[in-house]
Amino acid sequence: MSHFATVETRIRDIGALRAACTELGLVLADNAVARGYGSNTVKGDLVIRLKGPYDIALNRQDDGNYGLTTDWWGGHVETEVGKDYGRLLQLYAVHKAQIEARKKGLTCRRQSLGDGSVKLVIGGL
Repeated sequence: MSHFATVETRIRDIGALRAACTELGLVLADNAVARGYGSNTVKGDLVIRLKGPYDIALNRQDDGNYGLTTDWWGGHVETEVGKDYGRLLQLYAVHKAQIEARKKGLTCRRQSLGDGSVKLVIGGL
């Protein structure tokens, strides 16, 4: 019995995703297989290798975005990337905003707040 569930997201920038994974101490592998409960696996265009027993597979959807597929059983994935991928998606958004700001020649200063949120201050040079 498979435990895998897919969530569609707005991930399009693999560079920003790779930076978010690096910040979390995770590896993003190309064209790999994600681990799930027991011997269950799922193939991914990209796979985020987690430290625990499961991984996250990303597959490109028809609209160009990536769906994230993982096995949520046991709380292993949530421990590493947050509930509903919260920490991962937050860091993806931070890195994507920084990339876009720099493309426009703007400076970007980042501040982590006590409640777990991140404040970005973007300004001119």
